[in-house]
Amino acid sequence: MPEFVPLSHPVIVQMPVSETDEPLADLRSLTALRLDRRLADTEGAYAHLRLGVVDRLVLAQTSLPAGIHLLIVEGFRPLTLQRRYFDAHVAKLRAAEPERDERWYHERASRYIAPPAVAPHVAGAAVDLTLCTTDGVELWMGTEINDTDTEACHTASTAISAEAAEHRRLLSRALASAGMVNYPTEWWHWSYGDRYWSHVTGAPAARYGPANLVRPEGRRLS
Repeated sequence: MPEFVPLSHPVIVQMPVSETDEPLADLRSLTALRLDRRLADTEGAYAHLRLGVVDRLVLAQTSLPAGIHLLIVEGFRPLTLQRRYFDAHVAKLRAAEPERDERWYHERASRYIAPPAVAPHVAGAAVDLTLCTTDGVELWMGTEINDTDTEACHTASTAISAEAAEHRRLLSRALASAGMVNYPTEWWHWSYGDRYWSHVTGAPAARYGPANLVRPEGRRLS
């Protein structure tokens, strides 16, 4: 198995970006994909992704068995929210292990929360998602989405049931076949076009840098 490369690693941070200027698409107006509201925000940021990501999610959906659907939980995340998530995780680590240095906290936190400067969600390039039935019943994946308190959230974890492992394989096959990549410490996190994707696929540059959600009145959400 290849060595795990966290999002804080220099090879990711220093990856160039060749911005395509693709807009953020609103999934709330798309019937081909199912959207969950558990992380819905008042601006609707959670429901937005770059067009190239949306195309690949639709393609992945077509490869799933009848009666099984992708369930999108969170897409675009404003930079201010990403900073809040990352700082909160660092604070949690600092409280648990106060003898560590700041570099350790930063690197450890980045295993589960992307550093704001390179965060795929901030680029509109990453999506947190799971699987559900036509009736909306979620398939058990071994942990809940965003349950980062246990290593069972690692995509290849063996500390889950055979049923959950098969569900993860089903999700992985569909998304990988559509050209997306998984961040291996989070089974639910997949991306396309970001710095991490370019590292994994060998692309010379990322397609998407930090994005802004522009509201109809011209105000940017950052």
